[in-house]
Amino acid sequence: MNDELYTAMIDLHCKELRMPGLKRAYESLGREAQNRNHTMVQYLAACLNEEVSSRQQSRLQTYTRQAKFPAVKTLEEFDFTAIPALPKAKILGLAEGKFIQGRENVVCMGASGTGKTHAAIAIGLAAIAAGFRVRFTSVMHLVQELLQAEAEYRLPRFLKTWDKFDLVILDELGYVSLSQGGPLLFQFCADRYEKGSLLITTNLEFARWTEVFHDTALTTALLDRLTHRSHILVFEGESYRFRESQKRTKQSL
Repeated sequence: MNDELYTAMIDLHCKELRMPGLKRAYESLGREAQNRNHTMVQYLAACLNEEVSSRQQSRLQTYTRQAKFPAVKTLEEFDFTAIPALPKAKILGLAEGKFIQGRENVVCMGASGTGKTHAAIAIGLAAIAAGFRVRFTSVMHLVQELLQAEAEYRLPRFLKTWDKFDLVILDELGYVSLSQGGPLLFQFCADRYEKGSLLITTNLEFARWTEVFHDTALTTALLDRLTHRSHILVFEGESYRFRESQKRTKQSL
């Protein structure tokens, strides 16, 4: 059997075994192994390492796409100096993902424009890099989906689709009154209780959440579940967007 037939056979087996990384690299790794006098074991290890790296990269791309982030934000880009009271070490620790392993929650609380969403996305991206599945959504969008699912008698099935995510990021709680959607959001959060982590950004302190849900008992029950084994981050400072606007204005003068 000549080399061309062997090559075709290897390509076929790689396709059958779903090993695209190995398929792409085995020939170049073979030439490298020959030039450097590597043993067959060293060559095999290099091939398998290439396949593992390929799968890791593919998973990272898939999880990032599934997360549906509105933008890419990293902690390296976050201006911690603008919010001195924000515990940088705490946020960097959360980015390691241990709170997700413990099915703990995070609440980012502060005025509009102080970087809550930036930090939430950055923590979410770090969680994906650590191997966790993440989903980002605004509270208003989620409530609309919940209402539609309920109207179409598929709410239990819709809620179950979120079980695959280790971390769900709910952005902008408090900007819009939920009225009839409040009980459904409570059900969503209660359904994830001790099954998966939530990261919520909000412009309202806890005492004002009744303005969103319009039900004291429901709000109390939600906060009881949400704050059990949770991390509260308070963002106090000047609006990041306002600072950036001022900076651009000065640069244009």
